[in-house]
Amino acid sequence: MKLAALCDRDTAVGLRLAGIHELYIEKEKNVRDLWNEISEKDDIGILFITEKIADNLGKYLKDYRIRYNLPIIVEIPDKNGRLKEHVDFVTHLIRKAVGIEIKK
Repeated sequence: MKLAALCDRDTAVGLRLAGIHELYIEKEKNVRDLWNEISEKDDIGILFITEKIADNLGKYLKDYRIRYNLPIIVEIPDKNGRLKEHVDFVTHLIRKAVGIEIKK
């Protein structure tokens, strides 16, 4: 299984330095076209996606998470930091499974 990311160009630079080579950059194509391309692949295990793009995908992303277990979608902040109103899905799942919120 591969690691992949759907992000902006600046975030892609950092992720490439971290070793993720399968990058889908939003400015090169429409976000929904990129999402359709990614969702058809079956070799991606973890997909990093910026919070801003996740908010733009909205219903498409939510429906995909309900239907499929892979790839695991991890929402990350972009260069501007976390969105205040954004709900982190991974944190929500941990809170639901463990029963408490884990903070650093």
